[in-house]
Amino acid sequence: MTPSQPLQAKYLQEDDISQKCRDLLPLLPREKGWITTSIYQYQGFWYPPKVLSGLLACQDHFQAHDTDVLLITAPKSGTTWLKAILFCLLNRAEFSGSMQHHSLLTQSPHNLVPFLENGLYFGQEIPNLASFASPRLFASHLPYHLLPTSVKDSGCKLVYLCRNPKDTFVSFWHFANKMRSKATGEMPLGECLDAFCRGAYPFGPYWDHAQGYYKASSEMPERVFFLRYEEMKEDPHVHVKRLADFLGCPLGKQELMDGTVDGILRMCSFDSLSALEVNKSGKLSTEVETEWFFRKGEVGDWLNHMSIEMGERIDRVTQENMHGSVLKL
Repeated sequence: MTPSQPLQAKYLQEDDISQKCRDLLPLLPREKGWITTSIYQYQGFWYPPKVLSGLLACQDHFQAHDTDVLLITAPKSGTTWLKAILFCLLNRAEFSGSMQHHSLLTQSPHNLVPFLENGLYFGQEIPNLASFASPRLFASHLPYHLLPTSVKDSGCKLVYLCRNPKDTFVSFWHFANKMRSKATGEMPLGECLDAFCRGAYPFGPYWDHAQGYYKASSEMPERVFFLRYEEMKEDPHVHVKRLADFLGCPLGKQELMDGTVDGILRMCSFDSLSALEVNKSGKLSTEVETEWFFRKGEVGDWLNHMSIEMGERIDRVTQENMHGSVLKL
């Protein structure tokens, strides 16, 4: 048995979907998938079949609480890092003075902050969420207009993290090739670039995803916090403090003096998280290996994989699709 086979059975099989999704798929535009055989366009965005099934179940059954916090990203935009930071911020009282017993030392950020559509609702219609204490912290890759109605109608808060589309593309290309079955082999960079520039990749188009949340943050700044990965990397202390204020758990004077922010950033750094055994040899419930979420986390790494001309192509397509938008990616 090859290492990819459990993943193939758990994540890639297109027949493991709800009847509602099964009835919908023949009606939708279809493209070649990056990880699964196919992806399908639903209300302007592209999804693998099982993720679409989870999306529909999440829309039908997830009931948001006013105290919930949702981290929203496009895939490979710094999700793992910000999951860890948000978990530390919201739970810092529990681990104050005892970082050696912190949950991040023994559990993946993706288990502590589970995804909705491709986690809790991935393969099950109605998961049991009773064990989640308030404030509940979840994650999602869904575009704004496809969030469950209960999220929009509640007072819950959304944190959106966006990243330079060239780095996002390269990171997702690497991740997708790790996820693919050994039998299908890797997808060439050029083929993926063509699809990315058409918006045809899981949860794409990227520019529409980012614009939806930027607009929401402009209209409801008290509920939607828009953050750039590059800004977070450049000055993480400032943005951790801003996040704490937004989440309603501001850092006190003593915390600012005793190095609480430094401790959080140290705990959640790429070097610290990637060195933990749980993130080197563990697996998620979907059989995705935790080490696949840690590659480099660097700004500008696209230059090591793409030509300047390929980067300019992504810039040009992004600009064309965001013409007239205040947001610049």
